[in-house]
Amino acid sequence: MGSSSPSPSLKASHCPYKKPFLSLSSVSTESNTTDQEEQQQRQQHASWASVLYSHAGGGAQLPVKEAERELLLAESQQKRLAEGATMDSHRLVNGPPGGIQVEMDPGERRLNQLGYKQELKREMTLFKCLAIAFSTMTLFTGIVPLYGPSFAYTGPVGLVWGWVIVSFFTWFVGLAMAEICSSFPTTGSLYFWAAHLAGPRYGPLASWVCAWLETIGLIAGIGTQAYAGAQTLQNIILLSTGTNRDGGYLAPRGVFLAIYLGLCLIWAVLNTFALNVIAIIDMVSIYWQVIGGTVIVIMLPLVAPTTQSAEYVFTHMEKSTAITGIHSSAYAVVLSFLVSQYSLYGYDAAAHLTEETRNADKNGPIAILASIGLITVFGWAFILALTFSIQDPAYLFDKSNETAGAFVPAQILYDAFHGRYGSGTGAILLLCIIWGSFFFGGLSITTSAARVVYALSRDGGIPGSRIWKKVHPVYKVPANAVWLSAFIAALLGLPILGINVVFTAITSICTIGWVGGYAVPIFCRIIMRRENFNPGPFYLGKASRGVCTVAFLWICYTCSVFLLPTFYPLSWNTFNYAPIALGVVLSLVMLWWFLDARKWFKGPVRNIEVGYESAAKPLPE
Repeated sequence: MGSSSPSPSLKASHCPYKKPFLSLSSVSTESNTTDQEEQQQRQQHASWASVLYSHAGGGAQLPVKEAERELLLAESQQKRLAEGATMDSHRLVNGPPGGIQVEMDPGERRLNQLGYKQELKREMTLFKCLAIAFSTMTLFTGIVPLYGPSFAYTGPVGLVWGWVIVSFFTWFVGLAMAEICSSFPTTGSLYFWAAHLAGPRYGPLASWVCAWLETIGLIAGIGTQAYAGAQTLQNIILLSTGTNRDGGYLAPRGVFLAIYLGLCLIWAVLNTFALNVIAIIDMVSIYWQVIGGTVIVIMLPLVAPTTQSAEYVFTHMEKSTAITGIHSSAYAVVLSFLVSQYSLYGYDAAAHLTEETRNADKNGPIAILASIGLITVFGWAFILALTFSIQDPAYLFDKSNETAGAFVPAQILYDAFHGRYGSGTGAILLLCIIWGSFFFGGLSITTSAARVVYALSRDGGIPGSRIWKKVHPVYKVPANAVWLSAFIAALLGLPILGINVVFTAITSICTIGWVGGYAVPIFCRIIMRRENFNPGPFYLGKASRGVCTVAFLWICYTCSVFLLPTFYPLSWNTFNYAPIALGVVLSLVMLWWFLDARKWFKGPVRNIEVGYESAAKPLPE
């Protein structure tokens, strides 16, 4: 009987089962056994040793008999399948049958358990995921284009305290969504969550409604970023060529539309052919917005020749009835909150990227909450900086001023720098920072919109799904979904040529669709039996139902106020046509459901035959 050297993997002196493993490594050889056969046997016994050591856990007695070894190997393979593993989701190192298995990413494992195989590249880190979520919300997204109208409703008090109040309730929505995201780390996110939380009977209907709301909201979101970006660039050009008072070039409607369409095109190209570049851009974006926002917040009040008093900023209320036509103070306060309600959402972008994010069941919720925290702090600071730096409130809306009375933040920046230095160059530079924020935000929203269209198409929920669900063979991105999203967003901008309230309508459609999509899975979570919920690493425990209830009621309120008229008297130029546009689209969607889709649409379609959702585990107290 000869004794071979133990396998290198078994040589560690700290191993408590070293002797039993040495017996497994001893190979009996007869005189006619070749060295090659002996080496193969030694490798096979070494792999047995690895399985037995893993099976032993923290102190079980290891069997060493041949029959027991074979039985444990079979049990080990069955156990891996029972945990939701599949052959094409496991990677094995080179070696003999039964070789050591490389540990699967927790997010990928949970994805397999839910019935989906990994198709997209899982390479995003927590920081990249946070960067995209923060870029989607963007520091300037809602504040810059809606600051002027909100200021006109109530003066500074509605702007300043509205942000605080809306931020408070936004945290409830974020916490509710983070908990669900931790349990369901899938690209379909809200749509997928609604299907599973509503159960087999109502899941298809819940996912249908949620998916279409979210799709409408995200695609309209591309339009809001393109419009705000075009408006900011329009004012950069105006101030750079001499201002409105000195014959500067104010881009007409046709040029404005061309800028709008150009942004949609650029975002689609980058999302198709430059995913790695987007990851870099999104990393740049978070620095751009944090550093750029900090520069504006600190510099603007210092540059301004005079600043408003704290009493004015925090307590002064003044309705500009001549501009808004609104006489009711209560109604004016409600409308003044719109700037905050439009700005404080978009954090679900982190959830859309969970199939591409490492450790998504942990990093997804962290990215959601961290993006809310960042935007809450920096957004309020930006509002305060703008408001303290106002030179003449009455001059902000004067149609003969340097920005034609149409873009209040640009006028505040210009007044501050021109009043101090006699030049508006500083204002132009800060507007470039703001424009960059819109560019990054539109790029990120296009990414999110395409992922939602892809997920819905993968499950047959969009006409022509066979086309839109295709993944580019080289770049591994849902390219067709990207271009569909960009095309529809471009169509939304066409009324710019003849209507003055395009941004109001697109903003309302975006907010109601996007935030309304949050409400469906949150409501399903409220009515779901607690013992049926399979929580992930982030879990609210007994506080879950209360948090979700507050979040749901706040979403309902938010969607309601975006249906209200924002200017009086009502006319074609002031009418908020979002209720009509949404009513028509959602009516067609629901008609399709009752006439046809309910017969075949079953919600998220699994693409792993052996995959299944694991049974609910005991909930921690």
